[in-house]
Amino acid sequence: MTSENRFLTYLQSLDRGNTKLLDQIEEEALAEQVPIIRKEMQGLLKFLLALKKPKKILEVGTAVGFSAILLLTYAPEGAELSTIENYEKRIPVAKKNFQRASLEQRITLYEGDAAEILKQLTGSYDLIFMDAAKGQYLAFLPEVVRLLAAGGLLVSDNVLRDGELIESRFAVTRRNRTIHRRMRDYLYELTHREDFVTTILDLGDGVALSVKQ
Repeated sequence: MTSENRFLTYLQSLDRGNTKLLDQIEEEALAEQVPIIRKEMQGLLKFLLALKKPKKILEVGTAVGFSAILLLTYAPEGAELSTIENYEKRIPVAKKNFQRASLEQRITLYEGDAAEILKQLTGSYDLIFMDAAKGQYLAFLPEVVRLLAAGGLLVSDNVLRDGELIESRFAVTRRNRTIHRRMRDYLYELTHREDFVTTILDLGDGVALSVKQ
């Protein structure tokens, strides 16, 4: 075990954990090889929810609903969440999990292509959690900026792609080069927008935190 892995194991040992239901959903998802947010990301989200206290949350990428349930579990009482999912096989599982958590009345699940659904949404959100197709983050950004409230927080997960992003595009497998380029372009845009203040953390698989000015 490397010192880095030992350090991560130690930090995870300090985590207070989640609710019993969240633990069950996480176990089921991992058994089915459904990717969900990592332990470090879960802890960060809980911290940000306590700090920001968002009343309206938008999630891009539902999967089986684990992160949506976590967000509402640790958000202020009465908070509402909208989430978007395009993979048909996961939508029924997410709906079932929302019912298990008794959150179906506080969650609006939009089914379909996020690029199209984002254009149709109105109003503003205090927190937007981006956790969908990594090659599409840049394409989603204009609508995400429009929907994010002034002072709102954009959380973009998996932005470092297990360290692959720092490699030359020629060191990346050909099939991943488009995602590699698009994610680099996305991070450049986030960090150079005058209406955003952004920091990138080497946590989990990388996370970008952007506050809209």
